[in-house]
Amino acid sequence: MTYTLTARVLHWVIAALVLALIPVGIAIANVDFGPWQNTLYDLHRSTGTLVLLLMVVRLCWRLTHPAPPLPQDLQALQRFAAHATHFTLYGLVIAQTIVGWIATSAYRAPIRVFWLFNLPPIWREDRVFSETMFGAHKLIGITLACMLGAHIGAALYHHFIRKDQILMRMVRG
Repeated sequence: MTYTLTARVLHWVIAALVLALIPVGIAIANVDFGPWQNTLYDLHRSTGTLVLLLMVVRLCWRLTHPAPPLPQDLQALQRFAAHATHFTLYGLVIAQTIVGWIATSAYRAPIRVFWLFNLPPIWREDRVFSETMFGAHKLIGITLACMLGAHIGAALYHHFIRKDQILMRMVRG
């Protein structure tokens, strides 16, 4: 069994966006890009908004279209790790986007979505709280990067060591 085309497209689009957001987020938080700084923040926030929307679609899809079963010969600990990793990745990506929205709202910076419209603030203005939330955003980002590394490592392990079809069912169906 393989993932549906919709599941595969959502997986790879979200993966590409998240893998782009992490280094951009690190860069804009640590480097002054001069006149490009606000544009980079706007792109980061816009892309995060898109990721949140796609994650909601992906969760709805996943609830109505369960993942294919794991190989029968997979040990119980590996099954648990696979399910826990997927659950954690979903949670971290959603939490990351919402925490970023809250932090930006509390800072009172605009969230322009690809210069088409602004998202409304979802928290009252509170700069001290905003800094705390941006700290949480950073920690979630680090955790997310580590979990992505584990997820990618597991996929490569299945492909090159176990030589099963785990990776291929998400690549080509």
